[in-house]
Amino acid sequence: MCKSSAQLGSDFLLYIIIIVILTAIDQITKIYMRSAAGGVEAFSIPVIGDFFHLTYVENHGGIFGIFQGKISVFTILSIVVIAYLIYSERKNIKNYTKWTKIGIAFITSGAIGNMTDRIMRGYVIDMLDFRGIWHFVFNFADVFINVGVGIIILDYLVKKMKSRRE
Repeated sequence: MCKSSAQLGSDFLLYIIIIVILTAIDQITKIYMRSAAGGVEAFSIPVIGDFFHLTYVENHGGIFGIFQGKISVFTILSIVVIAYLIYSERKNIKNYTKWTKIGIAFITSGAIGNMTDRIMRGYVIDMLDFRGIWHFVFNFADVFINVGVGIIILDYLVKKMKSRRE
C-alpha cells in the first residue's frame, strides 16, 4: 500500500516532533541540574534514599566516562557516524515500520542532546545516578538512545515472530 505524500509528510512531522520534544527534555534537565549544582561537580540530591540521586557530573570523555579528556575525539567520531547514518539510511527509512522509525527518532534525539553538550559546553552533563545498581552516572539522552535501540529490537523480534506464524 502506497502512502500519499500528505501522509508521508504527517509521519515525518510526527518523528520531528518526537525528536524536538525528547531533545528539549534532555537539554532542560541538563540546564536545571547545572543550575541546581551551581556548576559544582558531584553535587547530589537524594531522590530515593541511597538508591537514586540526581548528581551533577561533567563528562569530558565517552560513554560511562571512559577516555576522559578526549571529548574532541568523541565529537568528531559522533559527527562522522551521524553523517554516515543520514547518508546511508535516507533511502531505506521509507521501508521501516512505524516502530523502527520511532526508535530511530529516540536514538536521534539522544545523539543530538549529547552532541549539543559536546559542541556548546565541551563536555556532556550527566545526572541520573542509580547508586543501588551501578556507579555510572548518565543523562536522558543516554536513556533515549537505549530506549530507541530497545524499540528497534522489539519491533524486529515481533516481525520475526509474526513471519514464523505465517
